[in-house]
Amino acid sequence: MTMLQPRIFEEPNVQSAQLSAAFQSAESERQWFALFTVPQNERSVVRHLELREIESFLPTFETTHVWKNRQRVKVVKPLFPTYVFARLHGTDRSRVLGLSGVLRIVGNARGPIAVPRSEIDFLRSDFCRQRVEPYHELVVGQKVRIKSGSMQGVQGVLVRKKSSLRFVLTLALINQNAAVEVGAEDLEPVLA
Repeated sequence: MTMLQPRIFEEPNVQSAQLSAAFQSAESERQWFALFTVPQNERSVVRHLELREIESFLPTFETTHVWKNRQRVKVVKPLFPTYVFARLHGTDRSRVLGLSGVLRIVGNARGPIAVPRSEIDFLRSDFCRQRVEPYHELVVGQKVRIKSGSMQGVQGVLVRKKSSLRFVLTLALINQNAAVEVGAEDLEPVLA
């Protein structure tokens, strides 16, 4: 006489189910995600991503560093320290999280959140590349939108630095800001 064994159904891991759901929309198309990295490992993470043929982007800016002997050297630094952007497909998640230097994919309790493509395009543009710098003292100012050119429609905050106008782009997902010098003629106010 054979006894039937009762089947035991295990509840799936809720967190992995949420992460998989977040990537379902990316299943058909790759989307940009922010990767949180070990401090000062951004370039290493980019190299590892390139080896695995995953498109990545590390926004940088150039600054002048003065050494103790008063020698001036131009240094290229990450615009958003500890963050790298990667264009991921749903199947890339485990490959990326297994990389040395990657701590997590930025998101919320429900899972990873894609960075809007317009923000990545803005950071990669020639317009932004020449005049960008980190901006830590975000002052509440007038919300503005770029009204012409390749970055038309990107919204940010208008601030002044010395005598020039600065357009501050806020990446809310990673709580970081970048300031770009712009002409007043390229901006229009955003009505609430």
